[in-house]
Amino acid sequence: MSQSKARLQPTEFDVVVVGSGAGGMLAACRAADRGLSVVVLEKSSQYGGTSAVSGGGIWIPLNHHIGPAGGHDDYAAALEYLLDCTGKDGDPQRLRAYLDHAPRMLQYLETQAGVRYYALPRYADYFQKLPGAMPGYRALDPMPFDGARLREEFARLRPPSPGTLVGGRVAVTSAEAHTLLCRSRGWFGLALRQFARYWLDLGWRRKTRRDRRLTLGNSLVAGLRRAMMDRAIPLWLDTALQDLVIEDGVVRGVRAVKDGRPVEIRAMRGVILAAGGFERNQAMREQYLPQPTQAAWSATPLNNTGDAIRAAQAAGAGVALMSQVWGAPTVHVRGEEKQRALFIERAMPGCLVVNGQGRRFVNEAAPYSEFVPAMYRDHEQTGCSVPAWLVFDATFRHKYPCGPILPGSVMPDRSIPAALSGILVRAGSLGELAALTGIDAAGLADSVARMNRYAATGVDEEFGKGDNLFDTYYSDPAVRPNPCLAPIGKAPFYAVRLDAGDIGTKGGLVTDASARVLREDGSAIAGLFAIGNTSASMMGPSYPGAGSTLGPAMTFGFIAADVLAQRPAPAAPAPHPQTAQEAL
Repeated sequence: MSQSKARLQPTEFDVVVVGSGAGGMLAACRAADRGLSVVVLEKSSQYGGTSAVSGGGIWIPLNHHIGPAGGHDDYAAALEYLLDCTGKDGDPQRLRAYLDHAPRMLQYLETQAGVRYYALPRYADYFQKLPGAMPGYRALDPMPFDGARLREEFARLRPPSPGTLVGGRVAVTSAEAHTLLCRSRGWFGLALRQFARYWLDLGWRRKTRRDRRLTLGNSLVAGLRRAMMDRAIPLWLDTALQDLVIEDGVVRGVRAVKDGRPVEIRAMRGVILAAGGFERNQAMREQYLPQPTQAAWSATPLNNTGDAIRAAQAAGAGVALMSQVWGAPTVHVRGEEKQRALFIERAMPGCLVVNGQGRRFVNEAAPYSEFVPAMYRDHEQTGCSVPAWLVFDATFRHKYPCGPILPGSVMPDRSIPAALSGILVRAGSLGELAALTGIDAAGLADSVARMNRYAATGVDEEFGKGDNLFDTYYSDPAVRPNPCLAPIGKAPFYAVRLDAGDIGTKGGLVTDASARVLREDGSAIAGLFAIGNTSASMMGPSYPGAGSTLGPAMTFGFIAADVLAQRPAPAAPAPHPQTAQEAL
């Protein structure tokens, strides 16, 4: 019988983990390895959460792969960079805890949990002009994982985002995607090998169209699920958190609904909340986030409705950064449950992003986490940046992908599937394109003329597109003098609507350097821990590098498990447990 179908006995564990993303699963494995009994609760019928549909990357300064890859990192430089990135919202104690424990977490992940990573020497930190930034190495990508090792649990793994699959089927690593998208040396042979590998895996093709060579977030989650299986850690799917059990001010467990019936799970040592953010809760979005805002714009699973945050708030927990998201521009694909984020297309040469006035307002190649805040800043002034528009011409369309639309060289306009037909707005002239989209025609024409001048000189005089290593990572090295800039002038012209989307909310429960949840007065709620997007990000309003969500989620899950292993078991419970609401 599958572990996810395990019976509800026993209902008492040392540790209860709420959420089956990477942070929660790693915390569960670490707790088990420290001799604790543990259960993982998952609200949906699939495990992996947002981690499964993510890129799976982790940002780990001082990691053990840097030296062998030819780089060198420095603690003081990494701390300076983090302090500058996070600014007044950064907590120096949490930042130091991260630098101290993230490399240890990675060693554990690879040597004990069996999830392997490799450093990306050319994937630069996001803010190259800040002291302490590195040109690469701190961002790491997971190695591929053979999904057959999951046996029956493969079917319950949340599938990857369709946007990460070549042709909607074939999985590639981040490095392979870079080779394909930038058409680096050997890209065509790589594409042929991967498609051949997929189609010639005949035994697996008879079972499912899903690729068993798992990459990115699916690789990470699958590896951790295998580690849980090896440790016989129960995973309860279809188990939704309702509230916390509190006795004498101490969190002693949770109440949940499993398969439609209530169950109480006692936690003798503590509860770790790892259930994601609140981006799919429209009421919470309207309460906390800049307007306008829509849950439908998110690129995350539908289950991220802030249940764990609200349960802890009812127990007196403080919250912070609630107006912040891990922003990413997204596009709607008819029939899909979540929108697709555009991460790389904006950096390619021959495009620009404009507001309704036809004016640029941001460096198109900026980190996605900086892009959506720029949309809202401009929207406050103009009222016409949410949505924004990505504009390009026939040359761009022929050479580069745009979200789910493959390059015109392999997917001409006449071959675009019906589900994708509404994404591209096509016109014979810029004026016609402006009329179809509602963009101001004069503003658009002026912005295109400016970009064409910048393409000729190689210098973006307004926003500096292409003037740093991060911008040029995803670009076209064949374009000179600036691989991020090319003229826009060949008809037909295209526009794609960009919504102010996200890959999760950044605000959540206030925690300390041990991942303990804090009340508004700064005191810790005994027995309660929070990690990942359930907690307020240690990165403040910033995003230092690729993997700045998953890296901290797993690191503070690692820390929380170690703290719980050292914590003595509480005294016998009171005879009449309280819910969080009753405790108030």
